[in-house]
Amino acid sequence: MEKKDLRIVYMGTPEFAIAPLNALITNGYKVVAVITMPDKPAGRGHKIQCSTIKQYALAHNLPLLQPDKLKDPCFLKELKSYHADLQVVVAFRMLPEEVWDMPQFGTFNLHAALLPQYRGAAPINWAIINGETKTGVTTFFLDKGMDTGKIIEQMELSIGEEDNMETIHDKLMSVGSQAVIDTVNKVIRGKGKVEAMDQSKLPITSELRSAPKIFKDMCVINWNQPTKQIYDFIRGLSPYPAARTTLTNEKDEQVDIKVFNSKMITVTDGIIEKPGQCVSDHKNYLKFSSTNGWIFITDLQQAGKKRLPIKEFLKGFKIGDSENQKNKISEDFIRKI
Repeated sequence: MEKKDLRIVYMGTPEFAIAPLNALITNGYKVVAVITMPDKPAGRGHKIQCSTIKQYALAHNLPLLQPDKLKDPCFLKELKSYHADLQVVVAFRMLPEEVWDMPQFGTFNLHAALLPQYRGAAPINWAIINGETKTGVTTFFLDKGMDTGKIIEQMELSIGEEDNMETIHDKLMSVGSQAVIDTVNKVIRGKGKVEAMDQSKLPITSELRSAPKIFKDMCVINWNQPTKQIYDFIRGLSPYPAARTTLTNEKDEQVDIKVFNSKMITVTDGIIEKPGQCVSDHKNYLKFSSTNGWIFITDLQQAGKKRLPIKEFLKGFKIGDSENQKNKISEDFIRKI
């Protein structure tokens, strides 16, 4: 079988799904239709916005379907009319068996983790939040479970100390694109017969962790934790949905802020302030105490305002006296933040 003979239906919605679809198109694979979520209102003005996948499909004249319900008989009939040999799913939604079992060669999914670790909706966030130094991507055939199908391909990626959700997301898009191409090539070479590994037979070297969807109330920073744990929490949620905390302004009002970037200092001796204590010099730095050190916030956003580096933020935000306790910070460290 040649790539021009394999009919592919592609399913995805967010930006993460763009690169693998583009890789298929630019490498000459035959994508006969694209499935994405219906348009929906977004932002303060609740304007109707379409997904990035829809924008790509329209720009490349690819047939597009946006079903409200995946079990709708009209949708299933139209999907079947494309006579797909294979379906590729990247960051979409749970598919009913009527959909994933339709193509003769099955349906595979690209997951942004090394399964069986981090099954769920937010694998990139949780891997960083949990302080992992390694992640990757997995392609696997869909079955009735959540990310439980037989594994076709896996590729690893290191997580650096300063990586955050955004940088790992972008790196995994590239790695994932190659994994999708490699997986499709396996399907072509095997004429639909692909060797895949049951997840239950993989060696498990550490406790399995899940990756549930992250909601706003889960993003509040708990300052009663070790410094490294808080640091990982902030970068695991940056830039979206973003870690959150509050500041007290000069009017003694509590103001919500999003924290995008930070630096940390771990205290190995001596006594520090109580966890959650805010300290600033009004000009260069803003830090919070943890159970064993300090988190220096370097990039943040006040509710309703623009995202700013800390020095610009402090020019316009006056911290309340109850939180404005000075202590000596080395000039060398200030230059670094």
